[in-house]
Amino acid sequence: MQIGTINLGERPLFLAPMEDVTDASFRHVCKHYGADMMYTEFVSSDGLIRDVRKTLGKLAIEEGERPVGIQLYGHLTDAMTQAACIAEEARPELIDINFGCPVRKIATRGAGAGMLCNVPLMTEMTQAVVKAVKLPVTVKTRLGWDENSKNIVDVAERLQDAGIAAITIHGRTRAQLYKGEADWTLIGAVKNNPRMHIPVIGNGDVASAETAKEMFDRYGVDGIMIGRATCGRPWIFAEIKHYLTTGTHMPPLSVAQKVELAKMHLRKSIEYKGIPVGILEMRRHLANYFKCLPDFKQTRMTLVTSPDAEELMQTLDGIEKQYGNM
Repeated sequence: MQIGTINLGERPLFLAPMEDVTDASFRHVCKHYGADMMYTEFVSSDGLIRDVRKTLGKLAIEEGERPVGIQLYGHLTDAMTQAACIAEEARPELIDINFGCPVRKIATRGAGAGMLCNVPLMTEMTQAVVKAVKLPVTVKTRLGWDENSKNIVDVAERLQDAGIAAITIHGRTRAQLYKGEADWTLIGAVKNNPRMHIPVIGNGDVASAETAKEMFDRYGVDGIMIGRATCGRPWIFAEIKHYLTTGTHMPPLSVAQKVELAKMHLRKSIEYKGIPVGILEMRRHLANYFKCLPDFKQTRMTLVTSPDAEELMQTLDGIEKQYGNM
């Protein structure tokens, strides 16, 4: 699969952009476990052109995590084109436009999935961003606004005509949010549309190696993007690749391996964000890496409350010592 000049190989796996999750430290971990392409947290075009410090911080990219895309969202074409030019200076491999975020405060302003209610503006904005930058421009969107407006086949054609280099489709409408099951049949319809010649990436409910293989085989998508299933399980990329290559399941990670992962992630988070922010933003990950361990309540409380890096490292060592044979 190729996006512009970016060669991602066969059946690549993408890390979905997720706010407050896919920061540089988490991307480092996912790259370690085989993610082929990753994205920043989504970036507000308004925040970027106004030099908002937190927004600018999301543009930081480490050389070892490439290829990386910067994902932008907004409802004003001028702001989006300006933001795309600013993002381009951070030297990502591509610019991605978010036309899929269902969060109320974004969608009701006409940004994210809200653009599905105004396809002409969506097309106009996409074309303007494509013209404004030299990098490949891609789009992530949904099937439609609601059950009565699943217009993704037409929308995908229009976006392709506007100049995008690839499209990612989440198999739900905006009205569904993240409820119910993702419907991949329309993703397949886009991929199998004879008018489409750009890569089509499927997204939604891929939480196992078997499901990933089924989506590739049944719908013929060029790539698969994984979001929520990576939380607490960034090694899912390695699991899927092992299964696609061998037809067998990768041996599960041991507690000792998870401890080493958690240490690596914690160090990177502190390296990138310092103390206390690097520790505070690690808590959701530390809590999820060790699900289902017996008699773990008190240890979990330490992982999600301690402000001290040394105490956290000692706690992780204790987990390996107590559960190391699991």
